[in-house]
Amino acid sequence: MNKPPAKLAPKLASDTAMILAAGLGKRMRPLTATRPKPLIPVVGKPLVDHALDKLAEAGIARAVVNVHYMADALEAHLAQRKAPAITISDERDALLETGGGMVKAQPLLPDPFFCLNSDNIWLDGPRDIFAELSTAWDPEAMDALLLMVRHTGARNYVGKGDFYLDPLGRVSRRRAGRVAPFIYTGIQIVSHRLLRDAPAGAFSTNVLWNRAIEEGRLFGLVHTGEWFEVGEPSAIARTEAWLTRA
Repeated sequence: MNKPPAKLAPKLASDTAMILAAGLGKRMRPLTATRPKPLIPVVGKPLVDHALDKLAEAGIARAVVNVHYMADALEAHLAQRKAPAITISDERDALLETGGGMVKAQPLLPDPFFCLNSDNIWLDGPRDIFAELSTAWDPEAMDALLLMVRHTGARNYVGKGDFYLDPLGRVSRRRAGRVAPFIYTGIQIVSHRLLRDAPAGAFSTNVLWNRAIEEGRLFGLVHTGEWFEVGEPSAIARTEAWLTRA
């Protein structure tokens, strides 16, 4: 009797992810008075470990983590992990925001790389999101590929959405006075081309996205699972209730 062929692991677009973990966590006060937001526990596990565990499960070997607020505590925690292998991008001297943080870490990052926020919690659909993003990634056409979620799959989210997608998956921004169907999850694939000619110092990734939108090179992929916004203390208990039922 012939055995069925072994399933091959999906080829990932990158073996490295950057985790943005340097922020002040102001919306999470008073919890962030004593610890950085990435170390706040949800279902008994620090937020940053939810993201790092997903990277390890997907087979992503390396993570570059930027640090600023309570950096010593975060570094000490990360030093205890075995997988993925972690490199620190040190922003103790100055908080650089999302865009500036990526530019500073660029020498540590391959082209392309995954990038995600340190407070991301999600449930995958039929495939893990890194395999999904990798399958959709087209380096010839894209400067970045953003993972989106519809309102029905966004837990704790209160807002009007962020983006529209055209039939080819190209991104445009929500128009004033309208509701946009897709919400950015904080997860993306980024090419070094997106970071070219970047401003000096601190700046938002939105600056680079705006240029990519104008050039038709910012794309989106719709997440088929669930995503949890954990932006303030009241969201923790709701998120835990959903996750323990899942």
